Amino acid sequence: MGKPVDSAAAIEVFDCPMCQAPAGSACRTRGGKVAPKYHTPRFMLVPALRAELEVRTPAGRGPGRAWQAGPAVDAVVESAASARPTRVGYARCSTAQQELDSQLDALLEAGCDPIFSEKISSRIKVRPKFGEALAYARTIKSAVPHQRVIFTVHEMKRLGRGAAELLAIAEELRHHDIELELLTGPLQGSYNPSGHGAALFAFFAGMAESEREYVREKSLEGQASARERGRHGGRPKVFDDDMIAYARSLRERGVPVPDIAAKLVIPAGKNKGRRPSVASVYRVLAEVDEGEAGARSGSV
Repeated sequence: MGKPVDSAAAIEVFDCPMCQAPAGSACRTRGGKVAPKYHTPRFMLVPALRAELEVRTPAGRGPGRAWQAGPAVDAVVESAASARPTRVGYARCSTAQQELDSQLDALLEAGCDPIFSEKISSRIKVRPKFGEALAYARTIKSAVPHQRVIFTVHEMKRLGRGAAELLAIAEELRHHDIELELLTGPLQGSYNPSGHGAALFAFFAGMAESEREYVREKSLEGQASARERGRHGGRPKVFDDDMIAYARSLRERGVPVPDIAAKLVIPAGKNKGRRPSVASVYRVLAEVDEGEAGARSGSV
């Protein structure tokens, strides 16, 4: 934008949405002083300054001194319809061998500024640059609510792998009223989650539900197939039928439970070859007794 004074002049043609400083004046603090830096919602109205994290107030405006209105100027009001949308670009490839240049060129041609990029697999849950891109888009939208903010990627698979992840991203964009733009692919286009693009976000939700149901069905089918082959899921049992029968016979001969535990050996699992605890022997014998009592009562 050039010198700080040039940036200040560009900012001050707008009224400040935060402190209500009129056009022609610097921003002001609640204490009635000239603010040391311009409020974010105000300098975001200047396209050339939207990428700035902060814009300092020039010394000539007297930051820290008592605030006084500057010379009146006609305020510039950018309507939502005429304002240039902010496009936040994101590019990603999975490996160092793949190239990002084609994605970056397409994002630049689409007018994205800024553009965040990284070489990282979509299998990795935390993608730093993707998080930064979303955070930047949220910041713009919260600072200037009427500003159109578009999150742009080259194609849908750059966003994530599974339907559940796509749904989570879509919900994040919808919550902050940020549009999604896909530059290529069968879903090419710009989608407003609050308008005509709501169908795409509903489509993501449907995909996620379908994926969850598919995984559940395949899991149940796998368990059924394993049972047919005699394999049962879960942790291996500490006591098998032979151990239980042996423990019962020892008890019937009057052997104390601690001595019974000392005579048993766990047949499988991570404790294979060890002795079961005395509490475990008490428990399994009690379960057997309860089962037999229930069977007798049911047959009466």
